[in-house]
Amino acid sequence: MMIVLRGGLAVGAAVGLSACTVGPNYQRPPPADPPPLAFKETTGPVIGAAADFRPALPRDTIDRGPWWTMYGDPVLDGIAPMIDISNQTLIQAEANYRVARALVRQDASGLYPTVTATAQFTQSGRGSSASGSSTTNAGGFVTAGTGSSLSQFSTGPQLAWPIDVWGRIRRQIEADSASAQASASDLANARLSAQSSLATDYFSMRNAEQQIKLYQDTVAAYTRSLQIVDNQVNAGIASGLDLAQARTQLEQARALLIGANINRATFEHAIAVQVGKAPAEFSIEPGPPPPDVPTLDGGVPTALLERRPDIAAAERLMASANAQIGVAQAAFYPSFTLNASMSFISGGLGALLQLSNAVWSVGPQMAATLIDGGALKAQVESARAKYDSQVAGYRQTILVAFQQVEDALVQQRVLIQQEQVQRAAVAAAEEAVTLSLNQYTQGTIAYTTVVTSQTAALTAQQTLLSIRLSRLTASANLVIALGGGWNDTDMPAPYAIGGINQAPQPPMPTTQSLGATNKPWWKFWGR
Repeated sequence: MMIVLRGGLAVGAAVGLSACTVGPNYQRPPPADPPPLAFKETTGPVIGAAADFRPALPRDTIDRGPWWTMYGDPVLDGIAPMIDISNQTLIQAEANYRVARALVRQDASGLYPTVTATAQFTQSGRGSSASGSSTTNAGGFVTAGTGSSLSQFSTGPQLAWPIDVWGRIRRQIEADSASAQASASDLANARLSAQSSLATDYFSMRNAEQQIKLYQDTVAAYTRSLQIVDNQVNAGIASGLDLAQARTQLEQARALLIGANINRATFEHAIAVQVGKAPAEFSIEPGPPPPDVPTLDGGVPTALLERRPDIAAAERLMASANAQIGVAQAAFYPSFTLNASMSFISGGLGALLQLSNAVWSVGPQMAATLIDGGALKAQVESARAKYDSQVAGYRQTILVAFQQVEDALVQQRVLIQQEQVQRAAVAAAEEAVTLSLNQYTQGTIAYTTVVTSQTAALTAQQTLLSIRLSRLTASANLVIALGGGWNDTDMPAPYAIGGINQAPQPPMPTTQSLGATNKPWWKFWGR
């Protein structure tokens, strides 16, 4: 006879015996301080700003899914999506997420009975005489002289069903489900980080190309200056010192040109690795830098809690640690297991499955810890301390996120003005070079003045390129600080992970809806 529990009976037994869940129910704690109403650096003053300074208009409506498209650079648009396919760090993060999902499914299996089956054959006996005659009786005994042996076959299923009376298994599912959500957020954060690194290296590579062009033009200009000085020396107007100074400047410019080529190659190699290619198999043709540096609005600070995957990961780890308190507290209570088995035992294989040879047993089992020297209490204290640690980590993550946005906003705002001022400085320096060369050829000034003006012009142009790169980098950093195109609605719902419940999922509640009520956030799903 086989023991069969119908679906309704199984569910009824599980619900009836699993009505209690020990441990604190999770409620997301607030940040250390209430989020500000607006970012400080959105419209802050610029010390020493020109009276007619106007910042660029914000472009917060840009789609920050493929956020790099806002630069209007077709080469960047082509290589950035390769991160999702070939970036090994991202592939590793995705594998970690699948591990976390599998762990949830493993936990969920503890809610259901485990059925195993065994089959065994044994033969036992005692010494026999020298007589060669033997007989076999119906019970499987074989007699030989004064000796005898017993052959026995047995098989049958066994059932073990741990009844989750105190919610230990459900708390473990809750903990690992939240950890899997954190792993999904870590995957999104790894993707944003890889995208940011790729964009920054791409901008740096294009900046190195601009430096190469600058140094090529500088070498050409210094070559012309050297020719002018050489003519002056041949005419007896200038000295050999002027000629040596002109040659020194030219050789220094050539050295800078070589160094810029090294930088360009280094950044191209970094891009190759980020898209999962060997540097020898990947190359990018020289081209212009992005034509525009868009500016972004920081938005409402409270929205940052919904748009940063690292904040979401920290919050989910906090929820996981809270559930682990319940797991530790459940160990104080006795555990119950429903055991059932059926075995068929026979001395012969042919009659093994007859009902007359069946032996069955069914009954509950209880186990409890009576004395442990305080081990269980220490486990609960440890779980509570880990939760407190996660709370502090969550709040620190929020503070760092606000800092990163503020830093990127002030860089975006101030660098616009700095670039405008630096362009004026470059124009003035180039005019000074032209005037000094004209005056030198007329013999009114020494060549030292020409060298000084040319050095100042080159430094001003280098600074302008550096500011332009800083603007591009700051814009990418601001996108990442705002969460890129990620939103907490992209995070898998806890009960959908691991196939626990595959019903259609409603959207994640927003920060605004959470702030309008004291209702625990998980009850917004109405389940």
